[in-house]
Amino acid sequence: MDGSAGGPPGVDAGADRRRRGAPVRPRQTDTGAGGTSPGVGSFPASTSPLPEPSESILSTSRFHTWMAAHRAEQTQDVQRIPFSDLFGWDFVPGSGDLAHESGRFFRIEGVRVEDDGGPVRTWTQPIIRQPEIGILGIAVHEVGGTTRCLMQAKAEPGNVNGVQLAPTVQATHSNYTRVHGGSPVPYLDLFQDPPEDRVVADSLQSEPGTWFDRKRNRHMIVRVGPEVEALPGFCWLTVEQLQELIAVDHLLNMTTRTVMSCLPHEWGTAPPEDVDRVHRWLVRRRCERDLRTRYVPLSEMEGWRRSADAISHDTGAYFSVVAVSVRSASREVPGWSQPLIQGHGLGVAALFTRRIDGVPHALMHARAEPGFLTGAELGPTVQCEPGAQELLPPEHRSPFLHAVLNASSDRVRFDTELSEEGGRFLNTHTRYVIVDADGDVREWERPGYRWVSVREIAALMREGFRVNMQARTLVAAWRGRW
Repeated sequence: MDGSAGGPPGVDAGADRRRRGAPVRPRQTDTGAGGTSPGVGSFPASTSPLPEPSESILSTSRFHTWMAAHRAEQTQDVQRIPFSDLFGWDFVPGSGDLAHESGRFFRIEGVRVEDDGGPVRTWTQPIIRQPEIGILGIAVHEVGGTTRCLMQAKAEPGNVNGVQLAPTVQATHSNYTRVHGGSPVPYLDLFQDPPEDRVVADSLQSEPGTWFDRKRNRHMIVRVGPEVEALPGFCWLTVEQLQELIAVDHLLNMTTRTVMSCLPHEWGTAPPEDVDRVHRWLVRRRCERDLRTRYVPLSEMEGWRRSADAISHDTGAYFSVVAVSVRSASREVPGWSQPLIQGHGLGVAALFTRRIDGVPHALMHARAEPGFLTGAELGPTVQCEPGAQELLPPEHRSPFLHAVLNASSDRVRFDTELSEEGGRFLNTHTRYVIVDADGDVREWERPGYRWVSVREIAALMREGFRVNMQARTLVAAWRGRW
């Protein structure tokens, strides 16, 4: 394993960075509403113009007050429990897989991974199997050059702070078909069969391949009219505000960030031949680094042990499978229990950027992860958990991790701790960093790494399964900082 699993519970993110000797970036949390920011493109014109919306946008200061109120209102009681106390979940006789009695939602299985070109040639690990396709969607208005987005304050059991800002709709197939017997998902109808001229973005994208087996979600941005009002727990924010708020620790959840990366932009269109060159390079990397995976019984994984309340690696590194009980005042059902993944150690995902011939570029890494559907995807320059890196031989550790952790503050453009998806991960988060690269372009060249223009990244993202989840978060943060 390459040490890419992300992070532990934490309280003072700034203090943790100071202990590591890394620069701490200042936060901006109250800058007003504003309009469309540089780098945010206008949306394609609809053939059926929408009337002007009737509801105002929250100022940023009012938003923080609104969010604090929802954190106080959407209370959750999340407790670690032994596996024997899980309700509706059990270990399947024979395989030992952890599954729900309905056969839906998700299950925890074991996989054996063979990697002829990696630092570890073979390993076993637990992985989340959820073959259904979920919907992640943001409803938008554009009025007078300002785009507003309908967002929700959503409580998830694994969130470090209970409630984070989620898209308009964030629902697995099991959720929106109401397998749990709970209440309907608000606004779902906006995304199930929207008119073509109102669809701004629509693509299938991968989930983190370290933890999910071939999981993908439909990412959608849909234009709506004034008949769509903000229900309790929802609010309207501008794209510019979202780009400011992504710099606040543990505020924008993982699904918000990945849908944000699909927003239109003003970076221009990459020439098709340039996009083809990057795609051919990625295909070659997929052939050179082809992970082979097969299912193994969860109870027979080498190097992993199951106790009464956790499935953990013998080294104590990577991550564990744990169980929780949840009581919630704001979810579709008031109480349940479920397994969650808990990362060990704070993950780091970093993007080195620079202008080449005046065009913003990022140093992307073609990463193979066991759960990817189509092989390697473009990942950040660095994506790892530093503590787990120490288990690898020095020649196989991330070549740019030291440069991230020791970057001077004047070159750091973004430095924020953000949570992984709280419906599947318990207090697991990653430090996301964007750094201006120094020195000559050629000094950064390594096998598997390539400078890719922001225009090329945007074109590849429209195709799906080309840019991984961590890189999409960094693209969402990067777009507001050029």
